[in-house]
Amino acid sequence: MKSYASNTRTVRNLETFHRHGWRILVSPQNPNPPAGLPFAIDNGAWPTFTQKLPFDSDGFSNLVETHGAAADFVVVPDIVAGGLRSLEFSLSWLDRLQGIRLLLLPVQDGMTAGDVGPVLRRYPGLGIFLGGSTEWKLQTMYGWGMVAHAIGCYYHVGRVNSRRRIRLAHEAGADSIDGTSGTRYSVNVPKLDDASRQPSLLRPSAVGNALSLGHASGDLRPGFDREV
Repeated sequence: MKSYASNTRTVRNLETFHRHGWRILVSPQNPNPPAGLPFAIDNGAWPTFTQKLPFDSDGFSNLVETHGAAADFVVVPDIVAGGLRSLEFSLSWLDRLQGIRLLLLPVQDGMTAGDVGPVLRRYPGLGIFLGGSTEWKLQTMYGWGMVAHAIGCYYHVGRVNSRRRIRLAHEAGADSIDGTSGTRYSVNVPKLDDASRQPSLLRPSAVGNALSLGHASGDLRPGFDREV
């Protein structure tokens, strides 16, 4: 499982990320990727949501135009905790972003596999980005991992900042995660990195599942919730 840290210019942090194979997540708020590290592009919806600001469409578009071709993936614009409004907003961007090597569709509070499945079928190669409120994210993380495994798409979990959440994301079959913890406290990176590499027999690919998009219910929980 790959780990992405929020963008930074601190030499100590960058050296630590390089040593442990971590990557950088850039955004319209901090758009210039540091040299020598792989990076991905976030749409910046979370900080604008927390600051009660409008989505920075121009900043995101400029970032994709400048660095999109080199990015590991690009997160399609969304509305935090916006449910189907978020899905409609993301759909309005998808055609404009075609040509990027990997686009990730954010899933938000209230969305179901039945809502997202048709979009994933319409855009082959599109992956899943688990956003949303913290409670909803924890309740549905494993279920979205089952969806991703069932259709064979990329799966990323956002805002993962503790060893326990890293383990939960790993068990849910996430291909990658991101967070701010490594940037704020680079001394913790070795411990966080170790948690991301621990083998797990609970991953959907190990457990196997009979989930199909046509029969997915609104509740994506696999029968249990895990709080952190």
